Amino acid sequence: MGRLPVVIVAASALGLMCQANAAALSKQDASFVNQAAETNLAEISAGQMALGKSPSQAVAQLAQTMVSDHTQSNQQLSQIAGQQGFSLPSEPSAQQRAQARHLSGMSGQQFEQAFARDQVQDHRTAIAAFQKEARSSHDPALKSFAQQTIPVLQKHLQMAEAASRS
Repeated sequence: MGRLPVVIVAASALGLMCQANAAALSKQDASFVNQAAETNLAEISAGQMALGKSPSQAVAQLAQTMVSDHTQSNQQLSQIAGQQGFSLPSEPSAQQRAQARHLSGMSGQQFEQAFARDQVQDHRTAIAAFQKEARSSHDPALKSFAQQTIPVLQKHLQMAEAASRS
């Protein structure tokens, strides 16, 4: 009988530690992690779609870069989130899924133009979010991740702008 209270206390303490870890991210940081993960998933999906639909070398290069870089970004983000006891979303946001459905109905030059235009807009939005996180994150690992990712996103934006002009 004496062991049961110890087990209950230990289990309760473990549960509280897990809750404390999950709560270690500020509301802003948790929101950033969710949005960044959803965006990574959306960019990977859009890039894979473009690889299958676009004969343009500029668009194909952009698409391959999106798949590679955003896969790597999501792996880094997953590691940081995991250390905080925070789970990443497993799919893009509803708005991002709707955008993908819209793109999937296009082909040829119409698809390429829409894909490049979406990439320009998405990366401008992402750069702003990452800059905000780099300035004001409460988590040193997330702050560093944001700072290191900004140049990659800026490179993507330049590639998307070039593809949209082709």
